[in-house]
Amino acid sequence: MTGKTMTFSLGDDKEIQMKAVLTEVYDALQEKGYNPINQIVGYIITEDPTYITTHKNARSLIRKIDRDDLLRSMVRSYLNS
Repeated sequence: MTGKTMTFSLGDDKEIQMKAVLTEVYDALQEKGYNPINQIVGYIITEDPTYITTHKNARSLIRKIDRDDLLRSMVRSYLNS
């Protein structure tokens, strides 16, 4: 061991995939008449899949995203880091 701190990076591919999934989920929620932001936030906070509609397979899609990875990406994006 070198005593150096290891860093962890999600990588661009994972970020692109998460964005694509969130966009599909957002569109499905909007089509069904829900407030997509509120529903996605509810899911992120609780991890309760019933916040997400089954329309267009959105519920299955969002469960493919790791919440910790998603939160890291969102904070990074918000802080422009």
